[in-house]
Amino acid sequence: MKTILSGFVALVALAWGLSLAAHGAGPGTLPWVAREQALYLSGLLSIGLMSLAMVLATRPAWLERPFGGMDRVYRAHKWAGILAGSFAALHWLVEESGGLVKALAGTAGRPPKVEYFGLLENLRDAGEELGEFAVYLVLAMVLLALWKRFPYKFWRHLHRAMPALYLMLAFHAAVLAPLYWWTTPAGAVLGVLLAAGSVAAGLSLAGRVGRGRRVAGQVVAVNRPAPDVTEVVCRLDGDWRGHRAGQFAFVTFERFEGAHPFTIASADHGDRTVTFQIKALGDYTRSLPQRLAAGQPVSVEGPYGRFELGRHDRRARQVWVAGGIGVTPFLAWLGALRADPASAPEADLHYCTRRAEGDPFVARLQALCADLPGVRLHVHDSAAEGPPSAETLGLSVGERRRAEVWFCGPQGLADHLRAGLARLGLRRLRFHQEAFEMR
Repeated sequence: MKTILSGFVALVALAWGLSLAAHGAGPGTLPWVAREQALYLSGLLSIGLMSLAMVLATRPAWLERPFGGMDRVYRAHKWAGILAGSFAALHWLVEESGGLVKALAGTAGRPPKVEYFGLLENLRDAGEELGEFAVYLVLAMVLLALWKRFPYKFWRHLHRAMPALYLMLAFHAAVLAPLYWWTTPAGAVLGVLLAAGSVAAGLSLAGRVGRGRRVAGQVVAVNRPAPDVTEVVCRLDGDWRGHRAGQFAFVTFERFEGAHPFTIASADHGDRTVTFQIKALGDYTRSLPQRLAAGQPVSVEGPYGRFELGRHDRRARQVWVAGGIGVTPFLAWLGALRADPASAPEADLHYCTRRAEGDPFVARLQALCADLPGVRLHVHDSAAEGPPSAETLGLSVGERRRAEVWFCGPQGLADHLRAGLARLGLRRLRFHQEAFEMR
């Protein structure tokens, strides 16, 4: 993700640099020219990253392979939005720095103001007003996204305003960009980004995001395997294309509430039945047992994700780590392997739970692994022994064989294990992680 975003920023900056080299900086002394070009570059980077964020928000399935899964597409969407807000703040600060530059360098050498007339003048005035208003709102949205204590249920509804704010900023960028840009690389890049971002914003406002991968169905059963876990079994219509073990879907139980991402915890047996194990992590998921009943309609969009059993390296040692409700993709993996035990790899499955006694998934995993002798189950009770370490996974400094760690669980546990594995200095290790975050 960092490589993709860094490359994108570099490409946009290169387009600005080529345009500057082709046209020149224009008249004026260095402080004023530097301010003008900083204004152009920060604005171009901000609207460029915002356009990228809008495109990624449409859940383009064709980007799953290069990004490594829809979870990472959404992570890139999040950070593209944060970077866009940062450059927007910088753009605003540069705009407001005119008085400071004037005090330090005087007005001599200030580039002459370009005069516009008629419709273009009116459009630029409107674009300036709309842009300033939208920037303040976008910065507020970025701050709320970073403030994790702000309730998600409120933030999600506020976030729906982003496509409209983007269109306001796109208009601002289009009418206020230097006219000479439209014959340079900067104008070409800006035009492509504005077109792509505007189409994406239109799809979002029209409610068409993911429509081609959305199918209807109904809830078949609702169970409570644990006080904080709701099991929902759904049967989908004939348009469901099936799923691979480990994938997830966006599920809508109530239209006003909208879609939530849940891992599909069952293997695909061709009967269009999918099961979700949903942990009570917020107000909505906590109230699901009271909200849901058999026969209720449901909409499922997907499947998405690259946390797939079929992607494991058959020549590498397999270490699977599930933390809490992160066990769901592994339940699907084991269910798929039970249908074809001969294809099961040699693997160590580590299930990390706060308290093993009374955990319904312990017995479920034991039953599934009983039919798969190659899969060795290790249960880690954090209440009794603390969180597992890299050494607990059975990996050591002298490990010569290639190894893969497939992890799904809390980010804190992932960071703890990654740090421990880094200390071991294993060179032939790959760490796969389901990293999906809606915010």
